[in-house]
Amino acid sequence: MKILLATEKPFAAEAVSGIKKILEGAGHEVALLEKYSDVAQLLAAVADVEAMIIRSDKVTAEVVAAAPKLKIVVRAGAGYDNVDLAACTRRGIVVMNTPGQNSNAVAELALGLMIFMARGQFTPGTGSELKGKTLGIHAYGNVGRLVALLGKGFGMHVVAFDPFVSPAAMDVDGVERVKTIEALYSRSNYLSLHIPATTETKGSIGYDLLASMPNGGTLVNTARKEVIDEQGLAKALEERADLKYATDIAPDASFEQFGKRFFATSKKMGAETAEANINAGLAAAHQIADFFATGNTKFQVNK
Repeated sequence: MKILLATEKPFAAEAVSGIKKILEGAGHEVALLEKYSDVAQLLAAVADVEAMIIRSDKVTAEVVAAAPKLKIVVRAGAGYDNVDLAACTRRGIVVMNTPGQNSNAVAELALGLMIFMARGQFTPGTGSELKGKTLGIHAYGNVGRLVALLGKGFGMHVVAFDPFVSPAAMDVDGVERVKTIEALYSRSNYLSLHIPATTETKGSIGYDLLASMPNGGTLVNTARKEVIDEQGLAKALEERADLKYATDIAPDASFEQFGKRFFATSKKMGAETAEANINAGLAAAHQIADFFATGNTKFQVNK
């Protein structure tokens, strides 16, 4: 089988080498498309491939139509909103992600952003400590759980909301479960956001939730920008001079007027560690090799 590694934002050299070793060792051919600047290059590259590994690259209906042999797409990372699942499903193409491989990198960034904002973005002046503050976790998945455990290591009291996770799972970690989103935000000095961008969640984090946060409340978003109601966020920041927003996904609107109460990374940095880069790439390669060898679809997301 011919497998395309299509990464406009390339993997580390060690990851590429490992991916090739796994797939070529399983008898497959590996093609590379790195740092491409035009979708036409991607459309040409998929013409004869049976599988793809991607990062933030978009697999649209146009890409699917240009890939008549394509059987599987693996997104090296947890999120997969850059893949047109409906188009893939219509063609019978399996779409997988690699959950958990980037989790620690994202969790560490979330805590780093909290410290950065608590210390006034490291400019002179008196900041505050995380110890003793309440940390709210919105969605207790792989990343949310790690943020919770790191927060506890800083001496924070951790509360979480996730209707899809059993209370027992949070109890084991010593995390307090709250029953509503409203209760979560109203109690959290720091709120770490980890919900996916879905029809139900897009634009769901807005004025009412943010305005309910305690004095000095800080929202940290390492999830997706689409879940934020940017108008509502701006209104809350305008009315509450104590609120802060830090994000790993630059918003569409400008928030520079809020000075040190706002920060956005120049590009999405959550998975930008050598370890996460390698882990996700190798996991994707193993999943493709296993899929073709045994039909394993354990991490399929378009069932």
